[in-house]
Amino acid sequence: MRLCLLFCAVSLVAQNYKLQTATGIIELTPEAYTAGVVTGEAGDFKSDEALKAMAVAARTYAARLRGRHAKDGFDFCTTTHCQRYVPPTERARKAVQETAGEILRFRGQPAFTVYSRSCGGKTENVSAVWPDIEAPYLTSHSDPYCSRTWVWSGNSNEIAQALTQSGLKSPPKMKTITIVRRTPSGRAQLLSLDGNLISASTFRFALGRVIGWNTIRSEQYTIENTGSQILFRGSGEGHGVGLCQMGADSMGQQGRSYLEILEFYYPGTTARWTRFSGEGVTLYTMRPDSDRELIGFAETIIHHWRDRLPWPIPPNINLYVHSDLDSFRNTTGEPGWVAARTTGTKIEMQPSHVLRSHNALQSTLEHELLHSIVESAARPGLPVWFREGLVEHLSEASPAHGKTASETDMRQRTNRRAAENSYQAAQSRVQELVKSYGEGTVLGWVTRGLPDTVNSSTSKNNVKMK
Repeated sequence: MRLCLLFCAVSLVAQNYKLQTATGIIELTPEAYTAGVVTGEAGDFKSDEALKAMAVAARTYAARLRGRHAKDGFDFCTTTHCQRYVPPTERARKAVQETAGEILRFRGQPAFTVYSRSCGGKTENVSAVWPDIEAPYLTSHSDPYCSRTWVWSGNSNEIAQALTQSGLKSPPKMKTITIVRRTPSGRAQLLSLDGNLISASTFRFALGRVIGWNTIRSEQYTIENTGSQILFRGSGEGHGVGLCQMGADSMGQQGRSYLEILEFYYPGTTARWTRFSGEGVTLYTMRPDSDRELIGFAETIIHHWRDRLPWPIPPNINLYVHSDLDSFRNTTGEPGWVAARTTGTKIEMQPSHVLRSHNALQSTLEHELLHSIVESAARPGLPVWFREGLVEHLSEASPAHGKTASETDMRQRTNRRAAENSYQAAQSRVQELVKSYGEGTVLGWVTRGLPDTVNSSTSKNNVKMK
């Protein structure tokens, strides 16, 4: 049976991101989380296009690093350690909605889309900050859209005390700080404190935690030792890898699109869905060569059901075929054992090559198209078990008997066996109804609602087989 491998879902329940907040752990859909991150990380952007670029970057970052705090029982914290999250604004929600589901990919996988406040005119190589990350699209290059500079002067004793408070060694009477080594982009990498070596990033974070983050704002600086005072002249803010927020906002204000912004800072990655239009269905894919044939499959299925079903076919069904399992799981929140997800006229499917490997591509497509048709016609409040069982009946999947269909089990995504049993039992129940009342009558219940004689034999949460 196809259902022993994968099954399709019309449920609105998703595996959300778990977020640790000041009041405890909350769950958010990936899109809701992205909207809060866009607000927290880029709420002061002037450009809407730059805000959309940030939405794609933030969404991709979360998809790549989901479960960063898994050992603590949640996915992300709300600070800049992960991504800063605050309650979203309507403007951020709009940016997220206009880029819905778009994730930057490199070689088919979510990209490492880090970003910083300001690169100071030149971005940094990823290897200088994260040597274990393979991301050839994150190389140092000039950025004419960002030119932020800063100056900070600190007393040598104050600096030494800050290092000590951070648990680091410092000369007791430090006099000079010199740059021993720089990264390929010219940023300080290794410092000498009167001969004692320390990494520039460790030095910056130590001063930031104790004295304040408005001191040394990046590793892109020169040093002047003048008696007891040490003067830093620098540019940029943060590590400088990936998207420069000040530069992105400037690009947007100069008329560049969010896709152009993303291409400038993450060259070689892909974000945009390729769109194919057909009769009654629009296909979105990031693998156009392998997926374009699905338009023909979908049109054939729609033509077949147009004459058999008593309701009109939705005028435009949107079919999204994800390029990899991570993209499907992170966008929909569904586990890997769910083949597809339908919400209204929007269908999201696992990669076509995965469904083909289970001999389930065309059957899954037909199942989801039927779901979209039924959902568009369904009377509000029509039970989930009836809608799901009817689609299974129409698609002629083989039922399993002697089980209980629980709508609670249908909506959960932690117990695969319980969910499968409930979906199969719902199908059996609908097939019994078809035998008793006829298919035409049962189909009519989609728009009219279930009759009392059927409702009275069904508990609120469970449908028992005879």
